[in-house]
Amino acid sequence: MKTSFYRHAVLVGLLGLTLLPAGSVVAPATAQIGGIVHDPRNYAQNILTAARTLEQINNQIKQLQNQSTSLVNEARNLTSLPVSTLQELQGQVDRTRELLGEAQRVAFDVGDIQKIFDSRYKGAALSGPQAAMVANAEARWNDSVGAFQDAMKVQAGVVTNMGATRQSIGTLVTASQSATGALQAAQAGNQLLALQSQQLGDLAAALAAQGRAEMLGAARDAAAEAEGRERFRRFRKGN
Repeated sequence: MKTSFYRHAVLVGLLGLTLLPAGSVVAPATAQIGGIVHDPRNYAQNILTAARTLEQINNQIKQLQNQSTSLVNEARNLTSLPVSTLQELQGQVDRTRELLGEAQRVAFDVGDIQKIFDSRYKGAALSGPQAAMVANAEARWNDSVGAFQDAMKVQAGVVTNMGATRQSIGTLVTASQSATGALQAAQAGNQLLALQSQQLGDLAAALAAQGRAEMLGAARDAAAEAEGRERFRRFRKGN
């Protein structure tokens, strides 16, 4: 509003100057008010200068406002997400690992598996004395039972984790939808990816435990078949 007023005053002053007869010379005003000489040309020039100065000030104010808005947006983009499910996810992963670590008789270890198979499922274990064959057969049965029990425990642990996983998903989705900046949105997305990785880990653990039980059962059947052939051979030799 002030800028328009000053511009209007300048235009009025300039218009007054253009309406003077051609060839006339504007002499400095001799009228005095309280001893002050009034010069219309200086007055118009001063008004024009003031208007330009005011316009520059307005432009500077707009620049400062834009900079302030930019800083506010940058602050929002750098604001960290106030929600974290990392501790819960780590706890779920640790519980699943503990269940796998409690594997009965045959652990999830390459060296242990090799040792057990050499002593119970092949070679001398299938052709030794009668008492040893019976003991090995019972040990193989216990291996299979224990493996299926382990698989069921791991599956139960995965199902238990599903409740906490559902709660974490709800928390992270809510946080993502209400994110005020790019950083919060990215952190919410990263935590959702971590949650997905935890679910895949649980699935892999359940499949590993189930596969272990099935493989031990298949190995037990193969050992029983080989042992049966050995018993039949001995029976025929005895006859």
